[in-house]
Amino acid sequence: MDADDLDSADLDSADLDAFVSEHLDRYAETQGVLPERLDEFGETYRSQGYLTRDQLYEIAYESSTRSAYHVEKNPEARCREVTRNARTVDGDFSAIQLITGLSGFKAPTASCVLAALDGDRHAVVDTRVWASLERLGYLDRRKESFDAADYVAMIGPIREIADRTGHRAVDVGYALFAHDDRVREGTLH
Repeated sequence: MDADDLDSADLDSADLDAFVSEHLDRYAETQGVLPERLDEFGETYRSQGYLTRDQLYEIAYESSTRSAYHVEKNPEARCREVTRNARTVDGDFSAIQLITGLSGFKAPTASCVLAALDGDRHAVVDTRVWASLERLGYLDRRKESFDAADYVAMIGPIREIADRTGHRAVDVGYALFAHDDRVREGTLH
């Protein structure tokens, strides 16, 4: 199913489920974050109650190898404090904003931390996810860089799709990423 000419209002739940399922199957063909690695980080995060600087570096490296080195600028105690607090803070904006306070974590990389912690409520987001949401009619315009407010703008429709299809939010994010990877012509940026 191709969403290039479809609006989310035109898709019934079965069509939307088929779209997510098809593109989720295609995700392995992309260069996106490995779901298995994200699951491992999440298990560690939940059992420890926080993430260390080295663990955050690994997440950042999975997400964006070229900027992961910035994570090493964070003091160890700050990494543990921020990730411990992010587990308990109320609100998506506050949680993502807290993590983006760490060096090396803009909203897309910070979304990996939240998605690892709770894939039922959070997803990994980036320009590909935004573009697919825009193609589906959930967002108005293309965008190439993101902040905490943009994460909130994306996670709402992702959760709506998850609710309508029975997929986890993190899997909807992977499917949206794979869709853009398949249909985008030219370079990413």
